[in-house]
Order: sequence, then C-alpha cells, then structure tokens
Amino acid sequence: MTKNTLDPENRLLYGDSLQAPAGYRFDAGVATTFSLDFETALAVPVSLALFAADNREEILQHPIALLEGAERIAGRLAVFAEAGQIHAAHTQQSRLCSLLEKVIVEVKAPKEGSFHPKIWALRFKPLDDEGDDLLRVLVLSRNLTRDRSWDVAVRLDGRRTRQPKAQNRPLHALLSTLPNLAVGAIAEEQRALAMELAEDMRFAEWVLPDGCEKLEFAVNGLGGRPWQPQECTRIGVVSPFCDDDALETLANKARRSAEVLISRPDQLACISEEILDNFERVAVLDEMAEREDGEETELMAFDGLHAKIIVAEHSWDTRLTLGSGNATTPAFISGRNVEFFVTFTGKTSKLGSIDTILGEGGFGRLTRTYDPGELAAAEASERAAERVLLFARRALARGGLTIRCEAQPAEGPGSWRLWLVPPGEGITLAGIDQVRVWPITRGEGHARDAKNPLESGQPLDLGVIPLADVTRFIAIELKEQATGRTVLFSTGLPIEGLPAERDVAIMRSVINDRKTFLRYLRLLLTALGDPFSAALAAAGNGTGAGWAMSVADDEPMLEELVRALCAKDGRLDAVDRLMTRLSEPSSAGIDPIPEEFRTLWQVFRSALEEAGHGR
Repeated sequence: MTKNTLDPENRLLYGDSLQAPAGYRFDAGVATTFSLDFETALAVPVSLALFAADNREEILQHPIALLEGAERIAGRLAVFAEAGQIHAAHTQQSRLCSLLEKVIVEVKAPKEGSFHPKIWALRFKPLDDEGDDLLRVLVLSRNLTRDRSWDVAVRLDGRRTRQPKAQNRPLHALLSTLPNLAVGAIAEEQRALAMELAEDMRFAEWVLPDGCEKLEFAVNGLGGRPWQPQECTRIGVVSPFCDDDALETLANKARRSAEVLISRPDQLACISEEILDNFERVAVLDEMAEREDGEETELMAFDGLHAKIIVAEHSWDTRLTLGSGNATTPAFISGRNVEFFVTFTGKTSKLGSIDTILGEGGFGRLTRTYDPGELAAAEASERAAERVLLFARRALARGGLTIRCEAQPAEGPGSWRLWLVPPGEGITLAGIDQVRVWPITRGEGHARDAKNPLESGQPLDLGVIPLADVTRFIAIELKEQATGRTVLFSTGLPIEGLPAERDVAIMRSVINDRKTFLRYLRLLLTALGDPFSAALAAAGNGTGAGWAMSVADDEPMLEELVRALCAKDGRLDAVDRLMTRLSEPSSAGIDPIPEEFRTLWQVFRSALEEAGHGR
C-alpha cells in the first residue's frame, strides 16, 4: 500500500485472487458470503483449480471446465452462506449447479441477525510437494455474486509457523465456528475441512502490504462485546447501508472531526439531518462512476456502491479498516450480525490520510456531494413488505423442508418424481399471498403453487424429471400480500433417495459425444500448474487436430499419456476415474468413448495397476 491506498485504478480481479501462485496448486479452501449465485459459484472451482479469466462469462462458456473444476475441488472446498440468500432465476439453470450440493452450506447467525462475513481462507501446496504450504486469506466487501458494484478487497499471503499468532484469533474463531452455524446436517468432511483450515490460519504469519506496520482481525456476532473502531482524531466512513445510531457512534469516535461519509442516496434519505450534520462532507457515488469509463452495462442485481471502509487518523498513524460491516446497529452495536474486519495500521505518510484515501486524489474522485432532497425515503409499506418477505424466506430456508425422490420406471428409463415435504406441523407464512416452487434445473415452467401444502404440512408433488435434473436446490418465489412485492431465491434441502448414479448422469449430459470426450481428456492431461494450457483445452483450441477428431495415429495424445504416466502426478488416475464412470451400466445414451481410445487405454490401465494405482 502507498499514498494511493484504495485508488480506484488499482483493480483486484476476483479470479486472479483465487488462483494458485506459480509453482503451487490449490489444496483446500473455505469461503463465507452473505449471498451467492450459482453461476459465480460454478466459476470459482475453475479459478481455483484450472485457470482464471477476466470475467465470469468467459468461464461459463466452457461446460467441460466447469465440470472438471467441480471434480477437482470435490471434498476440498466449502462455501458457507446465509440460508435463503442463494439467488435463483426463472429460467432453467445448469445441471452442473447440482454438483455444488457438497460445497454450499447454508448457515444462520447465532443472534438471529444476518450471517454477513465475506472471506476466503485458502491453502496451496507446492507442485513438487517440497517446501512449505502457502496460506492465503481474502477479506472482502463483495458477496459471491455477479454484481459489478464498487467493492474493496485485500489479499494476504503467508505461511504456517510453529507458534499460534494472537492476531489470528478472530479468524480462527470464525472458521472453527462455521460448522455449528449450519441450519441442517453438515457433512463430516466439510466440518473437518473448516477445522483444519482454522488451525492453519491460527498459526499463519502474514506478509504485510506496503506502508503497513501491523494488522488486526476482528469478528462480531459470535459472542462478547462487538468490535468498534478505536477513538481517533479524525474519521472517514464509506458504507452503502447505514442507520442513525451506528453513524452517531462512529462520528463520536473522532475527537476533532468526522470528515466524510460516503453512502447511497436511498440510505441517506432515511438518516436524520442532525446525524448527517456530524460529518463535514456527505457524498454519494457519482452516477458516471457506476460504469467503467462511462460504458453501458447490462442490468445487474446490485449496482453502485458496496465497499465498506473506515479510515481513522490518530497522531502520526492511520488505521484503515476493511471488511463486511456496514455502519448499522446489527453490525457495530448490537452485534446481531456476524461480520469480519481487518485493520491495517501504518504511518499516515506511508499508508495515507483520510484526504488521500477518500478525497479527490483517491476514492473520493468517484463521488459527488449528496443533495438531501434528491431522493425520498422508502415508504413505510415498502419497508414492512421487505420485513415480511425476509421472515418468510428465513422460515422456509430454516424450516425443516426436505425433498423425496421416487423412481418412476413407468414414465421411462431415468425418470424420477420429486416431492417437497414440509414438517408435519407446517410452516407459518404470515403476510404472504403466494408461494411458487420448482427445481432450479427445470425453470419456472415447472412451477407449483406451494402455499397451502407448506402451511398445512402436506407433501407437494414437484413432478417427474430426468435423472440428470434431480437436485436438492429448489427455487422459491414469494409474493407479499399488502404490496404485491415478490422475491425469488433458492435453498438447498436435505434429499431422501438421491440416486447414486445422479452425478454420472450429469457428467454424461456434458460429455455427450466423442468430440467433447476428447476435449475433456485433453483437459485432464493438462499439466498441473499450467493454466494457459488448461484454458486452451477447455476452449477446444491448441495443436493436435487428433484431439478433436480421432485417436487413430494420434501422436500428440499418446505423447501426453506417456508424459502423464512418467510424471506420476495423478493425471492418469483422473482419466481412469472418468473411464470408470462413463462405463458404468447406468450410463445411458450414446457411448462418447472412441473404441480406439478404449484399446489404447488398456495399455495405460495395466501400467497403473502395476504401479498400485487405479481400481
């Protein structure tokens, strides 16, 4: 960090932050987020295990990369998200989303607020298995969604030492508590993963950013007195959401002056004039800054400001706090929300001042002065509708719903009926006029009216669907009674009778012809730590026409198989698993494996068996 700390021109790409550094490979990770969408969550394993891209859409264009990304991180990644805050769509969503069932864990805050931290705890191992593991923590203001709002992030790299570090206690506390916050049963491997990384992080020694002399982590919402910034001489606050009590608390931390508050106009419209007068300058994001270089953007779920920043000056030092907490009562005063922060301390001359960080030379150049009359506060009826919808989505996401699968051979091979099963006593949905539900893999055309069955505790028939579409993720659309306002979300439910061959059916839906099989094979044979080749393989580009057409007389393929055999790095084990799964009797449809490759593979299969690998 320099005097240009948080300069808007310094961009940190999400995918790049997740990718292993040169000479390392992804080994394990735990993430926390308030909300997520399936497409972004699907792209994450690709960034972790294969290659990064400039934007999510580039990754989503390659289904085989999404499939292999999910395969490579299986059992090694857990994402903890607020129950009921998974985004859904009216359209049919990818079958590959169901592979996230073993990754996403829905949780709730212990004090009935929001589960709101946004962090990544990652471990990377050397490709040659020599030397120390590399640890990484990301502290973000951004959720795991596709929004293009202005956010802040910090990436810290480090290594595990022999002694635990006191500064890591809040990080350890959050990670080790995550399994206990799950709204339903949590897999033992997810629990073990969270505890394992919690221990790693407890012993981590971090490389400090430039201009920083020390760092401190803090977590709120897990018990004890909520963390707040220390008293200071001057303070500046950036917070998209805010309320009177929290803003007054933060302003009072400054003995001399509260210099600047940057927020959103719809939020500032709800703040009293007396509270706003505590700040020397009140600003909002300039409309032109909501687009990069003034470009037009597609409609996003969230736009504008989403960064959370506190800059405090004291004597010759600056304390810069980043994280998930808005300037609200649940985040800073009552501690009902689970939040996570990191504070960096450094000399003002090196880390920067309020003026250089939030002024015209820094983030402030994206802002304009707030006009108190520019936007009216939300109507009371709208705020009431938001509360009704929030309580209803929490009731459904935490209310003990389950899914039951039943084979339907009379409907054709691979046909299954899904039932949505509420608890016997039903679920109370006060103020809700309509509830519609459908499996995310089928889309709105498969919707069923669910309000009466949910409230009466009666199972609801969701219809007959193909095996590859069976999923525990259900889309739920709620309509509020008084205003007619609607909300659409998804939640993952415990599933009874899930066919063991479901994942194979999903794989066969992607690898559905010989050309795709050969592209996938090429991706499997890409050397670990070679993201460029992995991206080429996923896109179907690169040398060796035989990859896409035939394996007969295909020297490039034979060479790659021999290299993988000599490397003994697990690539041929991955090919063996693929061959086994695609050869299972339950795998219906056209056989995508070329007969020539089956013959060739037997040679390498025998070599694997002699080396003690494989079946």
